[in-house]
Amino acid sequence: MDYERLLSPTVLDIKPSGIRKFFDIADTMKDIISLGVGEPDFPTPWEIRKAGIFSLEQGKTRYSSNWGLEQLRVSISRYVKRKYNVSYDPKSEVLVTVGGSEAIDACIRAITSPGDEIIIPQPSYVCYEPMTRMAGGVPVILETRAEDDFKVTPAQLKALITPRTKALILPYPCNPTGGIMEREDLEAIAEVLRDTDIFILSDEIYAELTFGDKAHVSIAEIEGMRERTVMVNGFSKTFSMTGWRLGYACGPAPVMKQVTKIHQYAIMCAPTTSQYAAIEALENGDEAVAAMKEEYDMRRRLIVSGFNAIGLTCREPKGAFYAFPCIRSTGLSSEEFCERLIYAERVAVVPGTAFGESGEGFVRASYCYSTEHIKEALRRIERFLKTL
Repeated sequence: MDYERLLSPTVLDIKPSGIRKFFDIADTMKDIISLGVGEPDFPTPWEIRKAGIFSLEQGKTRYSSNWGLEQLRVSISRYVKRKYNVSYDPKSEVLVTVGGSEAIDACIRAITSPGDEIIIPQPSYVCYEPMTRMAGGVPVILETRAEDDFKVTPAQLKALITPRTKALILPYPCNPTGGIMEREDLEAIAEVLRDTDIFILSDEIYAELTFGDKAHVSIAEIEGMRERTVMVNGFSKTFSMTGWRLGYACGPAPVMKQVTKIHQYAIMCAPTTSQYAAIEALENGDEAVAAMKEEYDMRRRLIVSGFNAIGLTCREPKGAFYAFPCIRSTGLSSEEFCERLIYAERVAVVPGTAFGESGEGFVRASYCYSTEHIKEALRRIERFLKTL
């Protein structure tokens, strides 16, 4: 069998995730300290787990609507209105998906025709570029800069817009940089897009993990942007529900009708047990989220001050749960730094280039770990730096 001929050239041309390489190495080692995984170390709060368990005990194990349980869609609509001041009709503008990643994939496929250009800020989460390619689109990379706090600037955006531009992906708060877009930043982007037909896919999975005195703002809240935006969010990061695999997308009814068509044929519906748990999360989970966020904030300050103290310049991440220190002072590439560190000191971090070429000179370190875990990792990294 000629597998090269059998398989799609588009898929063959896509590189595996750069994150996985260091996870796989770490799995073979003892005494490993990992700052690599972007997964909350808290268990799902008990009341949320209990709601899922209770649904099983009641025998609620059948398919839901393709759109998701109506009760959950109503809860999502209420939550989004309460948190971000944007209103969506739960019957025609809210779709429940298998994680935020499925929502992103379905949205990209729903709006992309062959040759359409999708503007993707980088460094950013690894899925946007390959998903665009698999949909037949052309990724146009917008390289965000540390001196701009890794924000998309109006000037950068204007420079990349062409007659073929179909959409802009806004991944904020950002994995891996921890960058955020504040209201004034979003208003400036909105001005660039206002007289165009460019759509926005706003990935807001880390929305509730925004630190400081300003709450997260969705671009859908900015005047004139709701009708051109699909907002993607989920339960994995905010509610520590990664294994439940549940997300959602909210957007204009004509767009969501087509997104749901893709979901209908590819997935059918999201897991019912997870949906019942998610209702409890949205309706009664604020206190648990606040407690987890407070712990993340303490860890955030610890890891940022720790990196700066040992000589790796690290700007303050204002969202998500990652630090993105600069390692250029070592003279090593991001890949070299991570590979030498993991073998020399048994510490796993992720090269910035796993999130786009503009990530060169940086590494991503997650602070989804205990303070002792973080302190030990910093001690080992400092020891490693002294050998260079």
